[in-house]
Amino acid sequence: MATARGQFSSKIGFILAAAGSAVGLGNLVAFPVMASKNGGAAFLIIYLLFVAFICYPVMLAEIAMGRRSKRNPVGAFGMISGGQRRWRLTGLLAIITPFMIAVLYSVITVWLVVYLKELAGGGLERLAVEGTFNEIVAAPSLFGYALLLLTGVFLILAGGVKGGIERLARVLMPTLAVMLVALTAFVLTLDGATAGIAYYLVPDFGKMTLATVNGALSQAFFSLSLGMGILITYGSYFSRQDSIPSSARMVALMDTSIAFFAGLLILPAIFAFDPNTNTDDLSTSSVGLIFSFLPKIFLSMQATVGYLGATVVAIAFFMLVFFAALTSLVSIIEIPIAYFIDEFKLSRKRAVCLQAALLALFTIPATMSFGMADALTQFSHYGGVDKSFFDLIYDLFYETILPLVGFTVCLFAAYRWKMSGLSAELVIGDDRYQGSLLQRYMNFALGTVIPAVLFAVFVSTVLHIYF
Repeated sequence: MATARGQFSSKIGFILAAAGSAVGLGNLVAFPVMASKNGGAAFLIIYLLFVAFICYPVMLAEIAMGRRSKRNPVGAFGMISGGQRRWRLTGLLAIITPFMIAVLYSVITVWLVVYLKELAGGGLERLAVEGTFNEIVAAPSLFGYALLLLTGVFLILAGGVKGGIERLARVLMPTLAVMLVALTAFVLTLDGATAGIAYYLVPDFGKMTLATVNGALSQAFFSLSLGMGILITYGSYFSRQDSIPSSARMVALMDTSIAFFAGLLILPAIFAFDPNTNTDDLSTSSVGLIFSFLPKIFLSMQATVGYLGATVVAIAFFMLVFFAALTSLVSIIEIPIAYFIDEFKLSRKRAVCLQAALLALFTIPATMSFGMADALTQFSHYGGVDKSFFDLIYDLFYETILPLVGFTVCLFAAYRWKMSGLSAELVIGDDRYQGSLLQRYMNFALGTVIPAVLFAVFVSTVLHIYF
């Protein structure tokens, strides 16, 4: 007897859940700073072009593979290819990658929980002190917070697609959007905010380089959860009565809008409270900005709104980032759970318990990579620098493998499934797709331009990180 699979209750349920998976730390922090360092509006324009002409077609292919097969990535590649082993192995890569990225997100989300606890206790001044972050990430008490967080996450996942994932997204995604708009509106009223707006929105084409273009594509690709198997898995829960192209457009629009508004929040805030900021000195690392730099900016607000007011704003921001990290974490962990259910016929409860045990096995050493254990802190050496166990996971899976999986999805859809098969799936629920300009572009680009660009990003990333 086949194990029952879940399904989203509606098109909006799918859109909110998929957007929840896409919106993460990169949207809220890394994106605004990348834009400011790389030409402002010029970067935004290139980013939007990549979303529209590179990422959106890959989104359609991944969601269509999931809906056609009603399976996880391994099952999707296997079923559509007729059971060919090499394609099932490709799908397995799209299972292992999100699992390892979930390890990273688990560690960072625990840090967010600790920061929120500190802020609630009036500890904003302590968080703004140089070195506090290093103390927090090396504290054994992190494991207690991790246990609480992951227990909550797996209880959500045990609720299934409709009762767990979709219910969470329906609450947190609108809440996140409202909080982001409210915080942005507050920051834009501050003296000096206009300097940040100008730095963010006035194009400076003189800062555009090949590295900038590569960064814009990487940010767009990662931001939309491509190459992680998430959209294949979520597509398997998507109704055949609904339109894939219109739903994917809404997901891309929501994700990009949140990234854009995050820029209107963070850059004006930085300039309002530190007019002498040199954005060239800002790190594009989400971790460095969130946990080391921004607490200092929030503390500087006390001259305007008092210490309590500054703390309230800091709590609101960290809660915003926590919601984004939590929705992404739940989405990422669902991928291997779906794999266990589909391929090994486990019940959802058993699949969730197995995934919890495996995640704990890797999250413990990743958490210890920041000073708790020297062997894990200096786990490897490549690219001329020492790397921790956490760094190795980030470089290998988040930076390197994601564009490679996206590359294989394009080749698979164009040459194994064939564009006729993909088009037939995309027409279901959307008769207007047949003969449309979008269909003609997909038929041309998915097997030529898009995989070439993604492979170039993959090669560039490998050379940059490892050599």
